[in-house]
Amino acid sequence: MAYKDILVVTDDTPRCEEQVNVALKLAARHDAHVIGLMVQQQAHLPQYAPIGIPKGLRDELLERQRQIAEEVRGRVREKFERLANAAGVPNEWHTADGDPVKAVSLFGRHADLAVIGQGSREHAGYGTARDLAEQVVLASGRPVLVVPRVGTYPSIGHRVLVAWDAGREAARAVADALPLLKGAEHVVTLAANPDTGDKQHGELPGADIARHLARHGVRVDIQRVSSRDVPIADLLLNRILDESIDLLVMGAYGHARVREIWLGGVTKRLMESMTVPVFVSH
Repeated sequence: MAYKDILVVTDDTPRCEEQVNVALKLAARHDAHVIGLMVQQQAHLPQYAPIGIPKGLRDELLERQRQIAEEVRGRVREKFERLANAAGVPNEWHTADGDPVKAVSLFGRHADLAVIGQGSREHAGYGTARDLAEQVVLASGRPVLVVPRVGTYPSIGHRVLVAWDAGREAARAVADALPLLKGAEHVVTLAANPDTGDKQHGELPGADIARHLARHGVRVDIQRVSSRDVPIADLLLNRILDESIDLLVMGAYGHARVREIWLGGVTKRLMESMTVPVFVSH
C-alpha cells in the first residue's frame, strides 16, 4: 500500500511554498502524483458598497476583481508547477469557485491524502479558511496532513508519534497513515492516561496496536504516560520534543455535535499549538 495521489491546497499566502514542498517530498517518496488545487470566491461587490451604484461602475469594479483574481491564480499556479517540475514529480493543477470546504472535500475524496496549511487569521488568502483543515477532515472522508504555519520540514514521517486511545478515530488514523508508518525509522505509540482495567485498551495499553503494526513491518516503541495534572495535549507536545518527532498521527474526534467536539479539548489545543505536521483522520 502506498499513496498514489496527493492533493495539496495552494493559495496566495506566504506558507504556500512550504505546503507544496511537503506534498512533493511525500509524493517523491511514494512515487505519487500531486494535484494542486486553488479555490477562489467568485467576483462580487463588498457588503459596504453603496446602494444604487451605477451599473457601469459596478461592472467596472467586478471586472477589476476578476482581473486581480486571475493575476493571483496565475502567480500561484506558476509557483506550484515550477516547484513540482523541479522536483520531478508528476502533477496537475485545478481551480474551483465557491465554498472552499466543499471544493477541497470533493477533490480530496479522489486522492489518498490532502495536504493543507494550518489556519491563520493573519494570512487568509484567496480560497482559504482559518479552520479549513479541520472542516475538510470531517467532510471529505479522507485523511489530512496539516502543515504548521511556521517553520520548514525537510524530514516528515521518519520519527512518528501515534496518539493512541484505542478508539475508532485513532484506529482509522493508524490505518490511513500505514504507508508513512511502514517507511518510518522510529514509531512511538503513546497512550496518555489510560484507565486501569479499561477493556478497550486491553491488559497492556498500546500492546495490541503495536503487535498489529509489527506484523506490517513497523518498528514500534510502546509508551504510556499518566499525569492527571497535565493536559493530554501538553503531554503529546512534550513527547514530540523529547523524541525529536517529525510527524504526529491522531484521530479527529467526532460523536454527536461533531463540529463542536472537534474544535474543543485536546484537538483544538494541538491544532493551535502544533510544532510538527499533524496527520489527522476521521
